[in-house]
Amino acid sequence: MARDAHSRLVGWLKVILPLSALAILSTLFLVARTVDPDAAIPYSDVEIAERLREPRMTAPTLAGVTRDGATITVTAAEARPAEESGTSASSVRARLETPDGAHTALSAGQAQADASGTLVTLDSGVLLSNSAGYEMKTEALQLRLDTTQATSTGPVEGFGPPGQIEAGGMEITEAPGAPGQYVLVFNGGVRLIYQPRNP
Repeated sequence: MARDAHSRLVGWLKVILPLSALAILSTLFLVARTVDPDAAIPYSDVEIAERLREPRMTAPTLAGVTRDGATITVTAAEARPAEESGTSASSVRARLETPDGAHTALSAGQAQADASGTLVTLDSGVLLSNSAGYEMKTEALQLRLDTTQATSTGPVEGFGPPGQIEAGGMEITEAPGAPGQYVLVFNGGVRLIYQPRNP
């Protein structure tokens, strides 16, 4: 008797459950709103015309490895073809990681990459901070993409482990006579205000 009731219940469920699923699905399709394809586009006609007139890329990233094994990553808020040749970008950030484990972070208001793709000039205020504890600022800096070299084009100022530093220029490069080791060199009349650390 119990087995008969169970069989009857299973038989009814085999009919009721698929019908319930069908009713739920049909309700979804009946209640769903239609999508207006014109309203789904997030750009106005003015933005589309401007993008066609002035081509650009939003949030581009450039990454690579130099001949000596350092990794370089450059990102920007926006990039567009430069008027003469190459590419210009705004709100630029770069990261240089050398094979000796050191890393340097750079940020700038603007940047220009040459047509050959081997040199990026950061300008409009460049900030540099590295894993050795230096935080420097300069107006412009040239970053090579084919070998590890970053050179300021003018005076620099900032702080480091020894204290406050002002110099005519600075450069990140491979240490002479020490392959695989990289140094931050200040030149052009270096002024250091020594600030000893508290023990």
